[in-house]
Amino acid sequence: MYDVIVVGGGPAGMTAALYAVRNGKSALVIEKNGFGGQITHSPKVENYPGSLSMSGNEFADRMLDQILKQGAEIEFETVISVADADYGDGQRCKLVRTEEGSSFEGMTVILATGVKHRMLGLPGEEELVGEGISFCAVCDGDFYTGKTVCVAGGGNSALQEAILLAGKCKEVILLQDLPAFTGEKKLQETLFPMNNVKAFTNVAIAGFLTEGDELRGIRITDKDSGQDKVIACDGLFEAIGLIPENEAFAGLAVLNEYGYFDSDEDCMTKTAGIFVAGDCRRKNVRQLTTAVADGATAALAACRYINGL
Repeated sequence: MYDVIVVGGGPAGMTAALYAVRNGKSALVIEKNGFGGQITHSPKVENYPGSLSMSGNEFADRMLDQILKQGAEIEFETVISVADADYGDGQRCKLVRTEEGSSFEGMTVILATGVKHRMLGLPGEEELVGEGISFCAVCDGDFYTGKTVCVAGGGNSALQEAILLAGKCKEVILLQDLPAFTGEKKLQETLFPMNNVKAFTNVAIAGFLTEGDELRGIRITDKDSGQDKVIACDGLFEAIGLIPENEAFAGLAVLNEYGYFDSDEDCMTKTAGIFVAGDCRRKNVRQLTTAVADGATAALAACRYINGL
């Protein structure tokens, strides 16, 4: 029986485990892929307080080493369900089951399932992440100062990314696969008058041009004429959406219309003993700092819940 079971080994999940064990609770982190989550795609992290520069992988490795030395346990499995269970004398706990057939009991569960970036699905795309393909202008935009970048997407996120990039890049080229941009009019009025911004609509990104392991250009196809065009660039920011993976837990916590846990900054849910943390939660800012903040908040809430039983 664990005091706290954390589902997800990203920054929010590992921070939750750290705060739980530091409060004298036993903690298990169950991660399905690799520890670190989306931050491992960042070759350099230069906006985390107290660290001048590090890679996302370095950050993840340090956190994992830290929680293991503090006494947390880890399992590499895929959680498929969480349910109430009776562990004797009328006391209740949470039963966590995995795709691999394991089951774990915990007094509380913190869902830190994260999100994944929607990708184009083109050959070689995965290999270019961190070598020319990025997802966050706040995180990686400085690396392209004075260079030419493309932004894939046409909604609010893409326009916001482009506005930030236009302030530091030589040229910003937007690539929208629909006939028009769908982002807010005010964002468009801010972005498109900028003299270093170009835009293509109704085009599909068809492939990448590389030099060694780095991105050097993008091939696009006009969806009306079928004609191809090559755009030379140093980087591509993909802003075509995020995908939360919360459906398996919809009975425990309310999901909003986009599939995110509809929880406030307190990280509470409708189910006693169930908490949420990180990018999987409804929020306006998804950054490394906000993820670890959620992890601390959720863990301390779980500890208070356990102490009150």
